[in-house]
Amino acid sequence: MAKVLISDKMSPRAAEILTARGVEVDVKTGMSPDELKDCIGDYDGLAVRSATKATAEILEAARNLKVIGRAGIGVDNVDVPAATSRGIVVMNTPFGNSITTAEHAIAMLMALARQLPQANASTHAGKWEKSRFMGVEVMGKTLGVIGCGNIGSIVADRGRGLKMRVIGYDPYLSPERAEDLSIEKVELDTLLKRADFISLHAPATSETRGIINANTIAKMKKGVRIINCARGALVIEADLKAALESGHVAGAALDVFAEEPAKENILFGMDQVIVTPHLGASTTEAQEKVALQVAEQIADYLVDGSVVNALNMPSVSAEEMPKLKPFMGIARQLGSFAGQITETALKAVAIEYQGAAAEVNTRPLTALALEGLLAPLMESVNMVNAPTIARERDIDVSEVKTEGAGRYQSMIRLVVKTEARTRSVSATLLDGDSPRIIEIEGIPVDARLGPNMLYVNNNDRPGLIGALGTTLGGAGINIASFHLGRNFPGGDAIALLEIDEPPTEAVLQTVQALPNVVRARALKF
Repeated sequence: MAKVLISDKMSPRAAEILTARGVEVDVKTGMSPDELKDCIGDYDGLAVRSATKATAEILEAARNLKVIGRAGIGVDNVDVPAATSRGIVVMNTPFGNSITTAEHAIAMLMALARQLPQANASTHAGKWEKSRFMGVEVMGKTLGVIGCGNIGSIVADRGRGLKMRVIGYDPYLSPERAEDLSIEKVELDTLLKRADFISLHAPATSETRGIINANTIAKMKKGVRIINCARGALVIEADLKAALESGHVAGAALDVFAEEPAKENILFGMDQVIVTPHLGASTTEAQEKVALQVAEQIADYLVDGSVVNALNMPSVSAEEMPKLKPFMGIARQLGSFAGQITETALKAVAIEYQGAAAEVNTRPLTALALEGLLAPLMESVNMVNAPTIARERDIDVSEVKTEGAGRYQSMIRLVVKTEARTRSVSATLLDGDSPRIIEIEGIPVDARLGPNMLYVNNNDRPGLIGALGTTLGGAGINIASFHLGRNFPGGDAIALLEIDEPPTEAVLQTVQALPNVVRARALKF
């Protein structure tokens, strides 16, 4: 039975969902890093919010961990590269708190425009400073949205509802999507020059870190107001403080900070600054949604193998899985077959999908083929880290899709280029779900792969079948099936045998020494 640790506070219903799916659950919140490190090795899954830090050191101790689920969108607290290298799937819940966070950004915008927190504090203090808190209308003002994904697009929609002019900067925003959102797509410099309010909704990447800095602030119009409900790393806080003090920036509303929890910050105490303690996703509805979603996603992966909202591998939805599952077996077997007969360094891998195989989500299939290919050559490879390992080793990976069916309704061909040669192996599905090898090295065969196989490449001369049978029989090894293929009479030939037990090294050497045998390999599947 799979076992999951919930290490941060979340809805009790998350544990109930996992238990109902047959997953054992432990809830241990508030643990120190050392406490987490000591116990994480017992678990297949880890469910977190933002408090738990899944560092490389923690993950090194997570010998059984298969999946980390983040109840929320940001995974700053998870070392994703370290998880990927260890074959751990990292998931988030990008949609559960989108509306809540967008609404918080709009609330911050309105509070900033009318100085609501400052006016509230003054009035509670018994003052009546009506003339001090002169606000600005948002109607007719230009709202610049940096990052137009799930949350940014909702903010843009709410901004239009306030009769604001909305412009957006996002390198991945297509003109068609901008038209659907009824916003104007602009370059960053244009947004900075035109916006009266700037709302940040980008992830913290190498391109976006410090996007609000002295240089970009200098390009903004005087009196601009900045809202950040995304990531603290997007803003250079010292540069923002200087701009607030000079009056170039009229105000800022911040829900996130460079260091959290932010008990101290250089922006605290400034009259022009509104701050909240990372409340973007903090509504009852949102916390319930993300907790339930992350529990469902972890259970789906551990119980059914489906992957949703993964950040470090192709996602496979529960709807896709029935169609994809038969091809997953083919992809892994093809990779494993090629990997077990590969003797020199890999240079390139091409996976060709034809017919029905080209109509499904092929990215997981490619990852599985790479897993099968690399696993015989190195340790700790799975479909999560196989693509990364291939990139790190400069192995060129490509996909080719042909939707029309050829001789078979579906076919997958794996072409592997090594330092010494190029070889191929192809497979199809018979009766909808039975994988069959149909081609090796350009030679047609028709073989089902069993747990133990003997692969023999030979010159097409009489006597091999009898010699093989005699050799294996003398060693007490029973043959379950025997498949033959050749390119032409007297040319290259292949024998692929399913045997009841793996041959010893001595038996394999005897087979290798038989007349006309070019190469013999024991394969396991």
